[in-house]
Amino acid sequence: MDQGTFETYESEVRSYCRTFPTVFTHAKGSILHDQDGRRFIDFFNGAGALNYGHNPDYIKQRLIDYLQSDNIIHALDMYTVAKGEFIEALETRILTPKGYTYKLQFPGPTGTNAVEAALKLARKVTKRTNVFALMGCFHGMTLGALSLTSDTGSRAGAGLPLGDVTHIPAPYQFGDAFALEYLRTILDDDHSGIDKPAAIVVETVQAEGGVYVISNEFLQGVERIAHEHGILLIVDDIQVGCSRTGSFLSFERAGIHPDIVCMSKSIGGYGFPFSLTMMKPELDIWSPGEHNGTFRGNQLAMVAATAGVEITVNEDVEAGARRRGEIVKDFLTREVATLDDRIEVRGLGMIWGIDVHEDDLSAKISRVCFDHGVILERAGRKNGVVKLMPSLVIPDEILFEGLGVIRNAVAEVLGR
Repeated sequence: MDQGTFETYESEVRSYCRTFPTVFTHAKGSILHDQDGRRFIDFFNGAGALNYGHNPDYIKQRLIDYLQSDNIIHALDMYTVAKGEFIEALETRILTPKGYTYKLQFPGPTGTNAVEAALKLARKVTKRTNVFALMGCFHGMTLGALSLTSDTGSRAGAGLPLGDVTHIPAPYQFGDAFALEYLRTILDDDHSGIDKPAAIVVETVQAEGGVYVISNEFLQGVERIAHEHGILLIVDDIQVGCSRTGSFLSFERAGIHPDIVCMSKSIGGYGFPFSLTMMKPELDIWSPGEHNGTFRGNQLAMVAATAGVEITVNEDVEAGARRRGEIVKDFLTREVATLDDRIEVRGLGMIWGIDVHEDDLSAKISRVCFDHGVILERAGRKNGVVKLMPSLVIPDEILFEGLGVIRNAVAEVLGR
């Protein structure tokens, strides 16, 4: 396949292919192959959509069996066995044992759909329009989700003003105490000039923002303040949910119970488009059909998602993510952070960032990694963070191999 086909006919909006300029052909586990026979270790994993790796056998066989049986593929929001099995699996094997009670809404095929539904519901419940979000956040590219997203470049693509959102300092900018006091002040002060919001939207780890882990204390404080003021707490778990941080729901570590939770990416099990908006039962005040979408009933994604839940429980993927996360943390701390005083290492579970603070440096590191067979993404302010998101079930030997390539690339680019 000639790359010119894409460059001639595909829109200029394409992006990842510019960072990874090759034609990929097949993949298994944590390894990708291109048409030139090159092998790549995948530390990108579909931007977090492939927590179980590429083409996991257990999920693949379930999909094959489903397809060969001429089962329902498209069903809008009608009742199907596939949907029922997924609902039962998620509720009885994940949510209920963890002490969470949520109703499930299937809003559409991708993460931004889950965020749009959450915003719409929060405004409907509270009858308020403003929403608070943290600086450094990313929540999606459709207009409602984009109004939350703080990245200047992303916002510029909207083509119109993005309103009804107030961005407040993230705790890592000035400290937890300041961020919470600032939040409380603008809510309590009748001269703050800021409208009381319908909701506060947070990511427990700002992934696209540069892999900043939001502390338990801040998350607990935000929940407390939100409830005191009758504001809904929405957690965007689209990228860091599904065990990425070491627990299926990333906010479990803080012991909080968000009012609404958005999930997508790896909830699709096999990289299939799938998203969920989960809400406390008392918030489910939708009228039938008030929020819908043609592809909200992706049956193959539901089959894959059910199998993904089973893998999570049966193979204790959460514990595996925590164990492998300690391997990554130890390696980056000993082998990478010590290479140069400019480097900061941050992360939790199986999402980590190497912050070199400059777009030029991170781009060079990414390119050297690609040239030596490792694929990874960049994120954060000025795109200065090299982001690591390996599969949660990556074999240790491949994990160490990939980490070694990254160490060598950082050393080469920084002249060490």
